[in-house]
Amino acid sequence: QVQLVESGGGLVQTGGSLRLSCAASGRTFGIYAMGWFRQAPGKERELVADISRGSNTYYADSVKGRFTISRDNAKNTVYLQMNSLKPEDTAVYYCAAKTYLVGKYDIWGQGTQVTVSS
Repeated sequence: QVQLVESGGGLVQTGGSLRLSCAASGRTFGIYAMGWFRQAPGKERELVADISRGSNTYYADSVKGRFTISRDNAKNTVYLQMNSLKPEDTAVYYCAAKTYLVGKYDIWGQGTQVTVSS
C-alpha cells in the first residue's frame, strides 16, 4: 500500500507563492503517476496538475504558466510550486497517486488548505 502526506498549505496574499509537498511511502515502486487536485467550497474536485513516472506533465488551463509540478524520486516526493496566486486558487489541495497504469487516481492524501486573500 502507498501512503501520502501533504504539507505546505497556508494563507497568502494575491500574487504570492506557496510550495506544496507530497511525500509518498510504502510500495512507491508501484506508482505510475502522481497529481494534485483541488476542491473549493461548493465545487467539484478538479485535477490541477500531474506528473507521470516518465515525468510527462499535465496542467489545467487555469494554472498553466503559474504552477509547476515536479518530483524528487530519491525522496519519493512531488511538489507543486504555485506562483502568482489568485483568490480563485483558494481550495483544499489533495495529493493523489495512481497505482494502476490505466484508471483513476486511487490513493489520496488528507488534503491541505490553501487560502489566497484579495
